[in-house]
Amino acid sequence: METQIHMHEDVQGQSTKRLRGKVAVITGGARGIGAATAKTFAENGASVVIADILDELGGSLADSIGGKYIHCNVVNEADVEAAINLALAWKGKIDIMFNNAGIAGPGGSITNLDMQQVKNLFSVNVGGIFHGIKHAAAAMIKARTEGCIICTSSSAAIMGGLGSHPYTSSKEAILGLMKSSACELGVYGIRVNCISPHGVPSDMLVNAYRRILGKEDMQPEEVSKIVGESGSLLRGKCASVEDVAQAALFLASEESRFITAHNLVIDGGYTSANSNMSFIYQ
Repeated sequence: METQIHMHEDVQGQSTKRLRGKVAVITGGARGIGAATAKTFAENGASVVIADILDELGGSLADSIGGKYIHCNVVNEADVEAAINLALAWKGKIDIMFNNAGIAGPGGSITNLDMQQVKNLFSVNVGGIFHGIKHAAAAMIKARTEGCIICTSSSAAIMGGLGSHPYTSSKEAILGLMKSSACELGVYGIRVNCISPHGVPSDMLVNAYRRILGKEDMQPEEVSKIVGESGSLLRGKCASVEDVAQAALFLASEESRFITAHNLVIDGGYTSANSNMSFIYQ
């Protein structure tokens, strides 16, 4: 009887792993949203390749989840292709491509922007996504894999005033590329979607707040409090990297098999409604 119970628990545990047998590549996977997603994918049965420029962090994380790590600067097309080739050499396929790498770039007035810095940002935030979609799609089509491609955009692409001019426009560009890619790749059964986080206290956002507010010792908890109080309809609540990872898990799983060309916004409703007018409901 005890053996039967253990067998039932094992089978039940296997059935809850939503990505069992899947192979994923995650750019920008060494920390923040990428790292949280790598852990979540692995916990759900996926074999994960982490591609990043943070070798120590990425290598350590890959070892801890039974994955692989490769140095990858998404600006370099050959680096992205090599990350996908690593997945193919390791597991013989790629099912999930999560194009997550990105940078914040320069802020300030549009009248004072350094255009070389703008070009550098676009080479990472947009060029890197092009590279990821291009080579992941080619591998999926060749293997006849009905895979999933996910790209990280931002709430800044939905509502003005939430990011710098270069960052905002780069994240808007990602939405357009996602939709056009979904149109082309749907015939192969490949789904292409975006996730758009808002106010997640990742290293990138915390560093931006430190710079803007001139508070070098500002902690993630303080950023979460600010966003929760003024940047969410769910007062006092702010999204975490784990919340975004769960959204990526949904889009990567069979539960979203009929969802493509979609932008999943994780913003606590902030970009959809003006809570300053909520007095009219009293």
